[in-house]
Amino acid sequence: MKNYNPFVLMFYFLAVVIISAFSENPVLQISALLGGILFCAIVTKSSETAGNIGFYVPMFFIIAVTNPLFSHNGATPLFFLNGNPVTLEAFVYGGAIAVMAIGVMLWCKCYSEIMTTDKFLYIFGKTVPKLSLVLSMALKFIPMYKQQTRRVSRAQKAMGLYSSKSVTDKIRSHARVFMAMVSWSLENSIETSSSMKARGYGLKGRTNFALFKFGADDLILLAVIVILLGVTVFGIITGETRFYYYPRISTLKFSAAYIAFGFFSLLPFIIEAKEAIKWRYYVSKI
Repeated sequence: MKNYNPFVLMFYFLAVVIISAFSENPVLQISALLGGILFCAIVTKSSETAGNIGFYVPMFFIIAVTNPLFSHNGATPLFFLNGNPVTLEAFVYGGAIAVMAIGVMLWCKCYSEIMTTDKFLYIFGKTVPKLSLVLSMALKFIPMYKQQTRRVSRAQKAMGLYSSKSVTDKIRSHARVFMAMVSWSLENSIETSSSMKARGYGLKGRTNFALFKFGADDLILLAVIVILLGVTVFGIITGETRFYYYPRISTLKFSAAYIAFGFFSLLPFIIEAKEAIKWRYYVSKI
């Protein structure tokens, strides 16, 4: 997916996130969650898998259990807690909210892995150049700031500073790291501004260089996205995917939108899996 045109990628991510966030149909939500899990497993490092599981699984259960404790709507009470009914519909709706939230978070994580700073500048550099530059620099600065913070903290520990476990030493250690990071941030901003000035940023007639082109593969992918998205949106507009949880859980009806959005959600995973198989095949021929 990284090799496709940024406009196509941005259109896809916006579409899948919007449908995942605003659709209450469980089939669409589960499809988005499954696609996000598979795609995130491919684009992220294997060392992050344990951390992702340890974060998303507890969050899922927290969200799913919280809703029935505060919402007592529904016509099927399971038991009573402090005189308030805990209903089946509230439990199911809490699970649906959890599926939606985790799915959107996974797709946002995939977006951050795929849509790099240069792609963001390619999309918005001509329309809002100053805003896109500020946003891209901010997005790039956050991981740099975290990495530099770890370096400073490790350097202080290696020097033997604040090695005790007292609260006072911990506060002094964090304050020392913070002051070092403030100085580093100011120095980095001055170097960045000097570099931009030396390269002629802001001068009239200055052009922007981009590595991305809109080719045949981008056109094919865009056509597939539009077709699958069109079938999905048509099913949503016509009410084929309408689903409600209160006062009773409604029944699901078959719709072509489910199949279309299923393929739509799995599209990045299918592309990445195909490229991985092709790569292994070529490597085996060497």
